[in-house]
Amino acid sequence: MSSLPGPESPSERYRASAERAAEAKTYLGGFTRSLAFELDPFQREACLSLQAGRGVLVAAPTGAGKTIVGEFAIYLALQRGLKAFYTTPIKALSNQKYTELADKYGPAQVGLLTGDTSINGEAPVVVMTTEVLRNMLYADSATLDDLGYVVMDEVHYLADRFRGAVWEEVIIHLPSEVQVASLSATVSNAEEFGAWLDTVRGQTDVIVSEHRPVPLWQHVMVGRKIVDLFAGDTSFDEIAPAGQDASAATAEPGAAPGAGRGTVITERAGYEVNPELLSMARAESQMNFRGRYGHGGRRQRNQRGQRDSAPQAAPRSPVRKASRPQVIASLDRMDLLPAITFIFSRAGCDAAVAQCVSAGLWLTTEKEQAIIARRVDEAAQDIPSDDLDVLGFWSWRDGLLRGLAAHHAGMLPTFKEVVEKLFADGLVKAVFATETLALGVNMPARSVVLEKLDKFNGEAHVNITAGEYTQLTGRAGRRGIDVEGHAVVLWQPGTDPAAVAGLASRRTYPLNSSFRPTYNMSINLVAQFGRARAREILESSFAQFQADRSVVGLAKQVRSREESLAGFSKSMSCHLGDFTEYARLRRALSDAEKTAARGTSRARKSLTEDSLSRLLPGDVVDVPSGRAPGLAVVLSSDHHSREPRPAVMTLDNQLRRIGLTDVEGPLSPLTRVRIPKSFNAKVPKSRRDLASSVRNALRENRPPAPPSRDEDFGRAAAAPNMEKKITELRRELRAHPCHGCSEREDHARWSERWWKLRQETDGLIRQIQGRTNTIAKTFDRVCALLTSYGYLESSESGQLAISPDGQRLRRIYGEKDLLISQSLRMGAFSDLDAAEIAALASVLVYQAKREDRGLRPKMPSVSLESAVDTVVREWSALEDAEEAGKLPLTGEPELGLVWPIFKWAKGRHLQDVLSGTDLAAGDFVRWVKQVIDLLDQLAKIPSLDPRVARLCAEAITLVKRGVVAYSSVA
Repeated sequence: MSSLPGPESPSERYRASAERAAEAKTYLGGFTRSLAFELDPFQREACLSLQAGRGVLVAAPTGAGKTIVGEFAIYLALQRGLKAFYTTPIKALSNQKYTELADKYGPAQVGLLTGDTSINGEAPVVVMTTEVLRNMLYADSATLDDLGYVVMDEVHYLADRFRGAVWEEVIIHLPSEVQVASLSATVSNAEEFGAWLDTVRGQTDVIVSEHRPVPLWQHVMVGRKIVDLFAGDTSFDEIAPAGQDASAATAEPGAAPGAGRGTVITERAGYEVNPELLSMARAESQMNFRGRYGHGGRRQRNQRGQRDSAPQAAPRSPVRKASRPQVIASLDRMDLLPAITFIFSRAGCDAAVAQCVSAGLWLTTEKEQAIIARRVDEAAQDIPSDDLDVLGFWSWRDGLLRGLAAHHAGMLPTFKEVVEKLFADGLVKAVFATETLALGVNMPARSVVLEKLDKFNGEAHVNITAGEYTQLTGRAGRRGIDVEGHAVVLWQPGTDPAAVAGLASRRTYPLNSSFRPTYNMSINLVAQFGRARAREILESSFAQFQADRSVVGLAKQVRSREESLAGFSKSMSCHLGDFTEYARLRRALSDAEKTAARGTSRARKSLTEDSLSRLLPGDVVDVPSGRAPGLAVVLSSDHHSREPRPAVMTLDNQLRRIGLTDVEGPLSPLTRVRIPKSFNAKVPKSRRDLASSVRNALRENRPPAPPSRDEDFGRAAAAPNMEKKITELRRELRAHPCHGCSEREDHARWSERWWKLRQETDGLIRQIQGRTNTIAKTFDRVCALLTSYGYLESSESGQLAISPDGQRLRRIYGEKDLLISQSLRMGAFSDLDAAEIAALASVLVYQAKREDRGLRPKMPSVSLESAVDTVVREWSALEDAEEAGKLPLTGEPELGLVWPIFKWAKGRHLQDVLSGTDLAAGDFVRWVKQVIDLLDQLAKIPSLDPRVARLCAEAITLVKRGVVAYSSVA
């Protein structure tokens, strides 16, 4: 625990005592008395800012204790009789925070609102996903009354390209009297983000801490041995910040042997990579070099003596990689459990647990096993016994009893919550997780293991970034429990220790806005503020703020170039006349000559191709170059190819094809011979006889059958108007006064410099114009499309008004908001029953993985087939309109969830529903909850057909059962 140096003089001690006594009477004093620990300096500073009525942005490493600031905001709200909202990016984190706050303040004081769950929504403290708060703001919900504080946890999530815009919407639209406490991971542009918050929210203090309360040590596991990544005692806080001079770093006395020889000190920071790892990397590199090229350094030859060009095998390593059970056993032996092993694959996480179980690994005592068994059975008591086998309950339970578990989005939410609680209580010792666990779920560990430093991002395998590495390894080290945390990277063939060290040393990453106006956002803004004010609001977004800041730098470059242009202009001035005009004529002439040359070249190529395609069998030609130069006779023509290549026979009886590369221009026949019908190119005598006929024809000077081509093809191809223009420009150039200047070429050189710099400057100006008002311009295009669809209408005063269809769109939130509205408008939901409505809703929310997309399945009913046709037709028309309007395209409707949802709504068993699909139970539950969220939105639209609204509500009842019902927070 860090502490500030104590005062030394009596007066300083008296003043500090008086300050403590005064603070004890404040809200912060009351809050700190409720804590079992002393606040860190950054926590105290942030809390004092909130107490003084200012907003705060707190950027600190994972596990540093940022949430204390959020909890103080809640404490202030309760003490002042106001409401506090605690927003999170994911439902799992909302559920977890709700449980924590309900335990602290009591269930009556705390509520929870997510897309599918509503518990005590009018409580003084409400935990919610950020989208819920956004929807409240647009609906002007009464729940916002008396709102005093909003805590935005994981606010760096606004960089997310799919959902990040919601954070900016909330920050911009919250009433000005609401104080915002923004909690973020350590980002490298916190000051920039804070400056924007200060602009849109009023006075906001930026508090940045890079100190970890629990030191983090970096390691590499080589085989079963754990090796320090850095030489000497280098922990997280001791790694030099980016930009520090490497010369500042010196080796510690007593460092590993060879630290001064073969040690890598990065150019960016003053840390040394462990020489042992560097030696291993060199040995591995040499092994692979010898394996590929042999001892002589040359590539191995195959049995024929040819160099082997087959794809190279995977790199080898002198160290055998430890298996997953061996890794966990090694961590257990070194007292580094509990640990989270990040595997960027759900199947990999499940396989890791199975492998450890098969290896006979037990990490728990008999007493711990009894506690685990009791808590698991309690959690599963409401699950129908028929579902347990489908959910993989028994294998999951067996792993938990051993202290092993997986954690990923494909698991049932109930199962994930059990894993989180057991891990937090130290009963589960090893969790294999995907990266989603690092988004904010509170599961700190003593150690974090990274199996690989690359992942599949949905399109390709990419290396993880320094920011992702920091986020993942930040889970290591439990405050108040562990003295230190440990991050372990498994050695893989091809591992570069310096690259790993680079990831570990750069622990900040930039926060870049992903904000863009959506259809729902735009129509809500127009409805509430009018178009002009809406434009101003959008221009206050963080995205535009960042664009404007980049424009400042570009504008500075433009000013600098304009000064240089003025100097160049002065240097090229001529006493005989306007040299700028003379230079313009020179450039115009040069451009015209180049255009004419290109035209001639194209014409030459076209005429050459034409001449080759016109050659007929028996034509004798003179091939100027290529593989068969000299006289040849055409054996077969090639009329229909894009690049004709007729077959010919040379006079030395060689068979070839000639093309554009063999000729320099149009090819005209010299003479012509008759090829006998009995000619066979494979018979040498036939070839000799034909060659003899060609020689005789040439001696006799027989005329060719086709007429000869115009030899002057270049001039014939040139456009007459271009030749005329070139002649006119040359005349003007010679007549210009500056043409006779003795320093003409010196002036011309300055003119060329001026022209190049002018082009560069104009390019910068275009960049500035492109970045200025970019968000507002997108908003204008969105409004134009909405107007064309009739959602916005122009009033007599010229203002935009919301049509009845537009009012409906205001209540639809989602990535396919306009498509959903169009589907309602075109009656896609009108002829369906409740189960079919649920299935159709899945088409509008489901997003299949790219590899899961296949042929369109047959729909369960004729009416649903017709409804899906309507949706697809509307999507196709919308995509065309978006392309024309240069707007982001709405995602294609996905049909992969139609049958599972339909079966589930019809009351079918879970095993039957998931049979024949690749859906995991957890994925199915997650998608059903999104379907419920959409159906709930539709049912609450005031202007919706009452029958459709009733059926939407009925559809919710049909699908909210079984695993879906008991996977919500109770």
